[in-house]
Amino acid sequence: MAGSLLLIDDDVDVLRSIGKYLEQIGYEVARELTGEAGLSSYERLRPDVVILDLQLPGMDGMEVLERLRDLDALVVLLTGTGDVQTAVEAMQAGAENFLTKPVSLDHLAVVTARVIDKSRLRRVNRTLLAHKPGQGVDAMGTSSMMKDLAHQVGLLAQSDRTTVLLRGDSGTGKGWVARLIHSLSPRAKAPFVHVSCGATSAVTLDSELFGHERGAVAGAEDRKQGLFEIADQGTLFLDDIADLPPELQPKLLKVLETRAFRRMGGTREIEVDVRLVAGTSKDIQAEVEAGRFREDLYYRLSVMPLSLPPVRDRPKEDRVALLHRLHQELSAELSDGPTTISPDAFDRMLAYVWPGNIREMRNVLERAMILARGQDQIEVEHLPGEFRARYGLGDRRHTPVSLDELERQHIERTLRHHDGNRTRSAVELGISRATLINKIKRYSLK
Repeated sequence: MAGSLLLIDDDVDVLRSIGKYLEQIGYEVARELTGEAGLSSYERLRPDVVILDLQLPGMDGMEVLERLRDLDALVVLLTGTGDVQTAVEAMQAGAENFLTKPVSLDHLAVVTARVIDKSRLRRVNRTLLAHKPGQGVDAMGTSSMMKDLAHQVGLLAQSDRTTVLLRGDSGTGKGWVARLIHSLSPRAKAPFVHVSCGATSAVTLDSELFGHERGAVAGAEDRKQGLFEIADQGTLFLDDIADLPPELQPKLLKVLETRAFRRMGGTREIEVDVRLVAGTSKDIQAEVEAGRFREDLYYRLSVMPLSLPPVRDRPKEDRVALLHRLHQELSAELSDGPTTISPDAFDRMLAYVWPGNIREMRNVLERAMILARGQDQIEVEHLPGEFRARYGLGDRRHTPVSLDELERQHIERTLRHHDGNRTRSAVELGISRATLINKIKRYSLK
């Protein structure tokens, strides 16, 4: 993707000739004849670069430059031969470069490309993750099962064009692994963008992913960049991919095959270099068989599938490592929280079935740390009621019971506590409402 530009010049011929040339080499170009109009367009469109003439009617170029710099714009100046000293002063005031008229179009292309690169780097720095993904693949676990999974993640990270499909129950860490793949890849310094394909209309999601032109949808007064453009050179994580509306599936397939798309209401092909990671808690193959998901898209997405096991299926040493890692992460956020977990509280959390997986584990730990603020360690009293009840977990008398049965009991208790309200129960369990409904059907709960 070349980038977007705003030309501000009172000479119509200059706007026409330079604008046409820049569009021919792939840029999106907006044009304005006055400084006032240029400032208005900049605030609406936020282009990558502004090419500004110093001699303007009304508000002069230096004043426009100062206003644009306040808006954090990157500006290239166009000057006449008598304006060179002023242009040098403007460079000292923050302009990126200046070119004298008549402008060499080849030189303009080189300067513009250089400033576009700076604009992209600035955008990348703004979108870098605020939270780093733990200690890398070593944080995934110490068992042979999780080490093997970590090895696969490391290999996939280096194959930075391969599409990855992450499969696993809700809360198993698909988003965390997607960020980990991104951070270990050559794309690590570029944006990581996360979007869910569920719980939104096809039109809204189309606009989010691919952007739209002015007037393409109701209320769209300005052009909008989509997340594929924002993630250019980086990674786009499409969670809940099985819920992608049928009308968007051909468009996603085209992007994966050609690395190009059109905005809603647009006619120009936009090329991007994006690595796609998809996540799902559903059986996509079953969705294909039911006719809700395109078979060709499924095969295109599942080039390298990775399955993330639920917490209940992970060996004890991995659950120990996971509890410690989440506690360390939360300690960095809650500085006045307990620095340790009591052996009894730790044993009860370790024995718990965790139907909401990692998400529920983090929620329980965060709640406990808030309740235990100012104390040395998390105690059993800071845990939710199901941990304090010990219903067969950690009891001195051993009663054989399967993990599925423990999960069924816990879900049934939670539903009863909330008078059968599935939404509130799902929130407490740390799972989606859809996942809870599936488990209710699975365990034939009334």
